[in-house]
Amino acid sequence: MKTLQEKIYGSSLALLTDLYQITMAYAYWKNQMTEQEAVFNMFFRKNPFNGGYTVACGLAYVIDYLENFRFTQEDIDYLSTLTSPSGHPLFEPGFLDYLAQLRFTCDIDAIPEGTVVFPHEPLLRVKGPLIQGQLLETPLLNIINFQTLIATKAARVCHAAQGEPVLEFGLRRAQGIDGGLAASRAAYIGGCAATSNVLAGKLFGIPVRGTHAHSWVMSFSDEKTAFRAYAQAMPYNCVLLVDTYDTLEGIKNAIEVGKELQAQGYQLSGIRLDSGDLAYLSIKARQMLDEAGFTHTNILASNDLDEYIVASLKQQEACINVWGIGTKLVTAFDQPALGGVYKMTAIKNKAGKWDYKLKISEQAIKISNPGLLQVQRFYDEEGLCMADVIYDQESFNPHQQEQVIIIDPLDPTRRKIVDTSTPSQLLLQPIFKQGIKCYQSPDIQTIRAYAQKQIKTLHPTIRRFTNPHQYPVGLEKSLYELKTQLILKLRHLA
Repeated sequence: MKTLQEKIYGSSLALLTDLYQITMAYAYWKNQMTEQEAVFNMFFRKNPFNGGYTVACGLAYVIDYLENFRFTQEDIDYLSTLTSPSGHPLFEPGFLDYLAQLRFTCDIDAIPEGTVVFPHEPLLRVKGPLIQGQLLETPLLNIINFQTLIATKAARVCHAAQGEPVLEFGLRRAQGIDGGLAASRAAYIGGCAATSNVLAGKLFGIPVRGTHAHSWVMSFSDEKTAFRAYAQAMPYNCVLLVDTYDTLEGIKNAIEVGKELQAQGYQLSGIRLDSGDLAYLSIKARQMLDEAGFTHTNILASNDLDEYIVASLKQQEACINVWGIGTKLVTAFDQPALGGVYKMTAIKNKAGKWDYKLKISEQAIKISNPGLLQVQRFYDEEGLCMADVIYDQESFNPHQQEQVIIIDPLDPTRRKIVDTSTPSQLLLQPIFKQGIKCYQSPDIQTIRAYAQKQIKTLHPTIRRFTNPHQYPVGLEKSLYELKTQLILKLRHLA
């Protein structure tokens, strides 16, 4: 069976990286540091869309990428052509030979797809040879940043739709072929019921849905003739776009064709509104359809919708019960990037002990967390998420403590004390051990269902769009103290 990488790209993706990752790898090789063990963590600093939560996504792509990670002869041949500004070869033949033999041998721990996550929590941890951890930075960020962003946007839109089906219609506006495919997958995990993207349906097993375009209506002498021809062609899936010329007249024509369908033993599945005052038009459409006996005919709306417009239409009691969301979903229109980062957090010294590392900054939010990090989530008596603690698993075992003190890394006066007997779960799960996969990614329907359950574990105040409640996430007390000591040392204050 072909891998996902083979299905979509048909070639090696080892060069899907920034040049500086390979130049650093070369420098590690020159300094005989390639096998020095290191730990890297991927995380983000702010929830996207000014929201209160984020939905992790993209792990299946990561697994597929890592299982197929290797530099082909074509890759090596290309790298051998690269030169420095002086015209000298950028890499020695010995280094290129090393890359040709390189195989992935790291440990990977990650938070499963569909899990709700929060700022500063490691979504994925890489532990293994320094050169491998470095080479993986760009592709891991590329995969997880985008899919996590789109899954989160989809979850927000679906929340606004209050359980009514949301269809992802964004392929034509997506950021290229891969952007369209990855967005369709992530949107489905985030809660969308189906996609218009047929290739995504084939590759990922996502339900596909679609209607027709204005060009169909314009291809005929009049709207009614166009509707009648489409109904004859698609009697079991007849959804008519009614706003090509005059929306209310279009609804009347759809009803007339719907009656002809009924006489033949079929049903008018729905009508689609794609412009105008969607609240007013949908209310009028529902009234007209119901009076004609089409009480089960759906009213689908599109037209540059997002979660805020959907929420507003719901407040206006619009009679829309299927939502087609395109551009503003697949492009994450109001925030085009998650901003996830990938930082080294520990490296083994010559004595075989871990030296903990962090990046410092004048901006507190940009100071990374050191250690071999794990995240534990606690739940209240109602099964709702209560707090998350980030801790160093090498030096701290929460099961050996009666309480955990959680400190906000950006405001140490904000603290939460949690009894370790409280129901909890570890978020980072083993995915690879020494390069061997030890995790079976669920099918996409299972991931989607899991994401819906995860979102329901959030208190409604965290899910709201305006000024959401800040979910408690922080460092375990000893990790916070270690981080503080390292900062002071690096600033020559201790």
